[in-house]
Amino acid sequence: MNQLAPLTPSQNLPALVAAVGDRAEIRFLEFFAANIRNPHTRRAYAGAVGDFLAWCADAGVPSIAAVAPQHVATWIESQAHELAAPTVKQQLASIRHLFHWLVTGQVVPVNPAARRPATSSSCATR
Repeated sequence: MNQLAPLTPSQNLPALVAAVGDRAEIRFLEFFAANIRNPHTRRAYAGAVGDFLAWCADAGVPSIAAVAPQHVATWIESQAHELAAPTVKQQLASIRHLFHWLVTGQVVPVNPAARRPATSSSCATR
């Protein structure tokens, strides 16, 4: 039987999530445990979200509530130089879905990834 871990905040959460508090921690864990049923998608989304939040922390963003559209656009653009377009789109989808989940859970006021930023590869097709 494939069992999910209990939803308890831990010290393994990204610092940007922990900075917002317990409600954010629980909602973040619920996103992966309850919202994404496919284990392969869950793993891919967790990797992309982890990479993005680590990049944000390195860029000086203090919490997930402070992530702005320019952070998302800058990170996606940097990924577009290194990765294939389908991978970049999946990474953007993971960030967009996470922030949508956090907005509907009233953890953050707006989704900074709601509007799809243009990448170099998508501009070339226009």
